[in-house]
Amino acid sequence: MQHPASVLFPGEKPFPILPVVDHYAGSEKFLRKAIQFQNEIGPLFDVTCDCEDGARAGAEKEHAEMCAALVMDSENRFGRVAVRIHDVTHPHWEKDLEILIPKAGSRLPFIMLPKPCSVNDARTQIEGLRKIEAAAGIGREIPVHVLIETLGALHDVWEIAALPGVESIDFGLMDFVSEHHGAIPGAAMKSPGQFDHPLIARAKAEITNAALAHGVVPTHNVTTELNDIDFIRNDALRAKNEFGCLRMWSIHPNQIIPIIEAMRPDFSEVEMATEILVAAQDNSWGPISHKGTLHDRASYRYYWELLARANTTGMTLPEEAKARFFS
Repeated sequence: MQHPASVLFPGEKPFPILPVVDHYAGSEKFLRKAIQFQNEIGPLFDVTCDCEDGARAGAEKEHAEMCAALVMDSENRFGRVAVRIHDVTHPHWEKDLEILIPKAGSRLPFIMLPKPCSVNDARTQIEGLRKIEAAAGIGREIPVHVLIETLGALHDVWEIAALPGVESIDFGLMDFVSEHHGAIPGAAMKSPGQFDHPLIARAKAEITNAALAHGVVPTHNVTTELNDIDFIRNDALRAKNEFGCLRMWSIHPNQIIPIIEAMRPDFSEVEMATEILVAAQDNSWGPISHKGTLHDRASYRYYWELLARANTTGMTLPEEAKARFFS
């Protein structure tokens, strides 16, 4: 029987199905704790080593080497430990790549590029990455995630999302607010302002539209709340339901589980997706009627991606879905 991933998207770039949380840490201690937690619950979230904000001034080389070692460590069981390098204006960004790629390029799931001010900034770093990959003989192109934190990057976000190799477009709320020179109040750095302020809402919607139009994952910024689980979960729900974000940053272990829970599809939709996809597969992916409603490849695509996202969030799937699609 033909698998939905192979039959529903002929000739198209497959849409990335990523873990719904990207967890950031800078120090080796906190990174190792995050990797340990990932090993306990499974690859339901990514861990990203932060070379940008995590490295002490003057210790950039040592920090990048530490990050490369963690990516290659045997404790990284799922291969979902990534790295954020310095921005294009920092003198060490190429050195970051020259350290990381030869040592850890074989296992890096992605590289995060922060603070571009234009599409040319993002292009410059991607081209640099590709040259270093080739020189190191990596044999693959490492996906790139781009962090939109500046007005210039927001202006160019459609072009950035179209760059080859881009897998995720992320929003950097704090720096974006700061760049407005007081035109956006500080209250917009947290909820409810981060969702209700028109300039912030417009930026998030533009990022999501640009990302999805180019087959790229839209990723929401962090929540500043570290302890109130319901607050964290509600921020993630608003990010998903109001702004179409399919992934969200975490900066504290307390945030990981509530974000995963919020990003999960409704189980009733998962059950419906299973019924529809099983019937479609049995009908060689031709049109079917399900409970009096016509379904064809357009709806099959929707339900397949919903089911795949449910799987990445660790939901307990119906047995037939596991047997047919995820065995």
